[in-house]
Amino acid sequence: MGRLSFLMAIVLMVSAVSLVTTRYQARQLFIELDRGQSQTHQLDNEWRQLQLDRAELARNARVDRTARDVLKMISISPDRTIYLNQAPATGQAGGAQ
Repeated sequence: MGRLSFLMAIVLMVSAVSLVTTRYQARQLFIELDRGQSQTHQLDNEWRQLQLDRAELARNARVDRTARDVLKMISISPDRTIYLNQAPATGQAGGAQ
């Protein structure tokens, strides 16, 4: 009877240690999951902000203002436009005959 009690005590201790270890691992995994979700939320916010910044930088009015102010570009006008007329090609593409 003493051996059976001793064996049951050992099984009970192993079971208790296993329970504590499993709970600890579950807590660690939950903390890691929470950190991952927090990072996902932060990255989503950063992505939205970058999308807004890109939309702002690509606006036509901003591009036009930058071209005029920084690059000193001017709008085209008919009096400053030069048209080049290319004469149509005569003969065959294979070479001279």
